[in-house]
Amino acid sequence: MRTKSVSVVVTTLLAVTFAASAYAARWQGWRGSGGWGMNGAYQRLYDPAKVETLSGEVVRVETMPARKGPGSGIHLQLKTDQGTIPVHLGPSWFVERLDERIAKGDRVEVKGSRITFDGKPAIIAAEVKKGKEVLTLRDANGVPVWAGWRR
Repeated sequence: MRTKSVSVVVTTLLAVTFAASAYAARWQGWRGSGGWGMNGAYQRLYDPAKVETLSGEVVRVETMPARKGPGSGIHLQLKTDQGTIPVHLGPSWFVERLDERIAKGDRVEVKGSRITFDGKPAIIAAEVKKGKEVLTLRDANGVPVWAGWRR
């Protein structure tokens, strides 16, 4: 009986010690976003004041490897009346898991922020409409839906 009581006390003390050290550890931010979180340099490019809507045909869908930091992203090449422009959708680990699919030849309407990326114009998409389907990627403030929280 006494051995059982000692075992319970020791186990309880170990559990409390482990829990206390886990809670006392310095928080290092949310993990698992692959660098696509709100504080990343890429995410700060989105400017809600520069949002516009473009329509056109998707001429290419591609996975773009990261240069540094975040993992690969999914991009479209959108042919519009004014020319072809790259459209950045989001991280491949997020976009590839969505039910909505965008493919070469699709006619879409893209709402997003115009940016300069590598010295060339591009769009960071907030929303892509294909027929009646709507792929929502960001809210009105530019917060990505994969971020899991709001400002």
